[in-house]
Parts: sequence; C-alpha cells; structure tokens
Amino acid sequence: MDKNELILSSKLKLRQSNLNEQLADNLYKCLFNCNNQIITIDMIEEYNKKLTKIIKGEPIQYVISNANFYGYDLQVNNDVLIPRFETEELVYYTLKYIKSIFNNKISIVDIGTGSGAIAITLKKEMPELVVYATDISDKAITVAQKNASALNADITFLSGDMLKPLENKKFDVIISNPPYLKKEQEIEKVVIDNEPIMALYGGIDGLKYYKKILKGAKKVLKKRSLICLEISEEIKEGIEKIIIKYFNSSRYEFKKDMSGRTRMLFIFNNIE
Repeated sequence: MDKNELILSSKLKLRQSNLNEQLADNLYKCLFNCNNQIITIDMIEEYNKKLTKIIKGEPIQYVISNANFYGYDLQVNNDVLIPRFETEELVYYTLKYIKSIFNNKISIVDIGTGSGAIAITLKKEMPELVVYATDISDKAITVAQKNASALNADITFLSGDMLKPLENKKFDVIISNPPYLKKEQEIEKVVIDNEPIMALYGGIDGLKYYKKILKGAKKVLKKRSLICLEISEEIKEGIEKIIIKYFNSSRYEFKKDMSGRTRMLFIFNNIE
C-alpha cells in the first residue's frame, strides 16, 4: 500500500468510526508535530495503528502516552489514572487556601499520587512548597518520577500504602484524590477496561481510603493544618461521619465543581 492509499485508509477509518474530528486532529498533531517534516509511510502506518486503538475504545491519552493537566503535559499509561478536569479544581482551591492561610514555608503531601499530576502541579504553581507524594504502586511512582523530572519539579516520592511511608514526618497540608467508587458501582466500559482497578474502587461503601487518611492524619499533620480531598457526591454523607469521628472540633466545607456536583472537601484543622 502506498502513501496515498494509507492516507485514504486513515480518512475512511475516521469516517466509519464517527470519531470526533478534533480527537483525531489531536492524535495527528501528536504524531506529526512539525509542519515542515516529511511524512513517511511508517508514520502514517503508526497513525493508523493508534487511530484503530482509539476506535476500539482505548483512551487517546494512553494511546499517545500523554495527558494535559492544569496546562502541564504528563506521561500516562495503564499503570496510572488519566487525570480529570475535576481534580484541577481541587488543585486550584488548594492553592488558593494555602496562599490565604499560611505565611511560612509550607510542606504538603499528595497521598496516592498516581501520575504525579497533583504534586507536580502544586510544585510548579508554588515553587516554594516542599512537596512529598506517596503511592502503593511502584509502577505509578515510576511514572510520577518521570513526569516530575521532565517538568523539573523537585518532589520526594515515597512508596507505600497511604500514610504509612510518612512516619516521623509532619506536614502543613494533606491532599489526595483517593479511590472512591463503591464496590458494586457501575462505571463506563472505557474506564474499567483500561484504567487501574486499584485506583478506582474504595471498598464496599467507597469510604475505605477516607477512613485511612482521616484516622491517621493527625499523626503526620502539624497542629495548624489543612486537608484537601476529592470526593464523590454519592459518599458525602458517609464522609461527614468520618470527619465527626476524627476531626469533630475542626471546621470543614464541601465544594461543588463547575458542573454543580459536590466533589471537594476541605478540613481546617485549628484554622479559624
């Protein structure tokens, strides 16, 4: 098959798949990122392979090994979740609160960092932050370290379950987007077929990791501190019970995302 036939094949696949044209254009730009370069048959064949994967249901972020988060390009693969827009809002409000609450050099830890999206963005947006990040998956840590290195973000990564790697350390801020889907909760096929299961489900009631974080938080937090969590609207009531159990004297607030869903929780520990 010559070059013209391959190009035609690509166009036919796009037309038959009803794939969003912008999505296909993004893939094209990722593969052919120089306007003046000579497009070879090998490049077109590679484009066709990737386009076929997308048509079959694989997320474009995994196909091109790239996801944009808060304006930063991150490497992603099946070992980490694809960063979501909602998590950008968590980062936005966290930065806002840090700037309004704290004056000195602040230390922050991202629990369950995955691709490193949260930790890296915080460090890039506020270089003065001392940033740590943990994950139970060594494969995820590897991805996050590569992203931090590529973006020149100085972050200390620790391997281990939730707060366990943080013994003898104290932080001003904990931030996390833990797994929060309920055991029997149905999700999109494209997600369940491609993204890491351990990063999606939070036990029978979706609260497993919130219990772990809030139960152990005071051991790794300074007296005056902030906890920033992404949540699911469906488990808000259950999370409130956990807050009352472990932070009954602390002020807290839930925030809605841009779609009007309750997706963020902020606990102000000894902060008026």
